Amino acid sequence: MTDVPVAPSHAPVLQRSAAGARRLILPLALAQFICSFAGSNMNVMITDISEDLDTTVKGVQTVITLFLVIMAVLMIPCSKLTERWGRKRCFTWGLMLYGAGALISAVSPNLGVLILGNSVLEGIGTALLIPPVYILATLWFTDLTSRAWAFGVISGLGGIGAAAGPLLGGLITTAISWRAAFIFQALVVAVIVLLSRRLEDPLKADPTRPFDLIGAILSAVGMFCIVFGILQAGTNNTLLVIFLVVGAAFLLAFFLFIRSRERAGKEALLSTRLFKNRTCNLALVTQNIQWLVLLGTSFVVSVFLQEVRGYSAIKTGVVFTAATVGILVSSLSAKRLANRFSQKTLIVAGFVVTLVGLVLLLGLVRASDSIWAFVPGLLLIGLGVGAMLPPSVNVVQSSFPEELQGEISGLSRSVSNLGSSFGTAIAGTILVSAVASGFGPYAWALTSLAVFGLIGLVAALRLPGGTPPRSA
Repeated sequence: MTDVPVAPSHAPVLQRSAAGARRLILPLALAQFICSFAGSNMNVMITDISEDLDTTVKGVQTVITLFLVIMAVLMIPCSKLTERWGRKRCFTWGLMLYGAGALISAVSPNLGVLILGNSVLEGIGTALLIPPVYILATLWFTDLTSRAWAFGVISGLGGIGAAAGPLLGGLITTAISWRAAFIFQALVVAVIVLLSRRLEDPLKADPTRPFDLIGAILSAVGMFCIVFGILQAGTNNTLLVIFLVVGAAFLLAFFLFIRSRERAGKEALLSTRLFKNRTCNLALVTQNIQWLVLLGTSFVVSVFLQEVRGYSAIKTGVVFTAATVGILVSSLSAKRLANRFSQKTLIVAGFVVTLVGLVLLLGLVRASDSIWAFVPGLLLIGLGVGAMLPPSVNVVQSSFPEELQGEISGLSRSVSNLGSSFGTAIAGTILVSAVASGFGPYAWALTSLAVFGLIGLVAALRLPGGTPPRSA
């Protein structure tokens, strides 16, 4: 199949000038930063939001998880819409929806309005704006080294957003109010809109491109039921089983439907070609588990510190400085690491370091009540996740040619956000179900994350080694 041609003025961007590359990548990286920030900054506001809106820890967990799952279920459909509407247009519309949701969240009088603003509008906005981030980076940066740099900056700022969310959220909540954190998000979105005005789309939009609405509905309902079912664990196990079965049935129906459309010569929501690439499939597993561990750890440690140790929002946020530093160090080293080591080596090493970090979070916190007991573990988790995020994305995106970038970007981001949802839902549910018990639920929650980390390590070890992914 012939690749879609890329305008020569855009390839490779890094050969023009470093300043030009920074201008291109900055709004994309900031967009990933603020979306990841939104997924974790509420963790330190749990007590303040619960008291202000007269709800519970479970209620706030639902808001956080719904935001993540709405992102995940809409990411694939929205990635297809980038081909019809254009990547820059989707990016801009997504930012506007996100900003509106942040402002509504800031003035929410109850949990329902907070869900509308944060979970629904910010979730939909994120699903629209994130696929263009990775599609544009793939099209603009065409060689392995420059693409590794681009994905390192974008994924690095995404990881920093997730890790720094508790710290910035805690600072803002303590100094002003939890509502001011949403004002902060709206202001960052406004800056991104200004920075992105001159960005160009290398490929023209095709308004005649068909859109698989039935496939979009089947996939969205299936993924939503899976995550919603997990949230019922410990409270209503009957609903848990029902939703998991229904979700699995919808996902099976989705796969059979898109296969039948392809056999009939029609365009499906996702090409089944995406599932036949073994390397890509393994890298998607590693992406999912990286975000599962990062967001799961963030939620578990935040709830434990506030509900069991009685820490304030700012004190809880300060603890996460170690993870932020770890991700920042790894991200700044992304290009140099990509030049020295294979993608597989970086992903495997990242999982090993992250697992050691989880072990330290268990052992040191059990042995000591000091705030410093959390630092070594969180630092290693930050270093490990930061090291493996860019190569995992690079392996996935570089596995397919330009005409499939919209689909693979949507699938990649959907898988990553499902990981974030699962991390908050699974580990969070274990913790919240018995939070008053102290260290026990915390240990079980982190142990569950470590088990998933081991699964990710096995997937990483099965990746082809020695040769880096081909450039698209």
